[in-house]
This record gives sequence, C-alpha cells and structure tokens, in this order.
Amino acid sequence: MSLLPATGPGEAFAQASRFREDLFDCLTARGDELFDLVGALLCADGPVTSPVDLTLVAEHRRGHGAV
Repeated sequence: MSLLPATGPGEAFAQASRFREDLFDCLTARGDELFDLVGALLCADGPVTSPVDLTLVAEHRRGHGAV
C-alpha cells in the first residue's frame, strides 16, 4: 500500500519542478548560490559540518570561492 497518490512520472516531474521554482522564489539575496548549496546539501553522502564542505560535492557548480 502506497501513501502517495497514483500519478504518472510526468506529474511527479511537474510537482518537483514547481517545488524548485517555489524554493527559488523564496531566496531573495544571492538566490543562485543558496539554491546551489541546497542542491549540494541534498546530494551530500553524509552529514555536513560546514557550508565549505558542500563546495566539495559535485552538484555544487561554483567552487570553494563562492561561499
């Protein structure tokens, strides 16, 4: 038994896209950088102890100088 509604892959993609757009709209100052940090945080393999550690994750595109 699944707790999620039965939707196709297209609807799941649309929901994820709406979530990303809503999150990006909430970030005012330095939104691009914060959005990249959130993506890196979600893709990190283990616990993150500092924002600088996130710059080592491949999904963080800007490098260590951006933090």
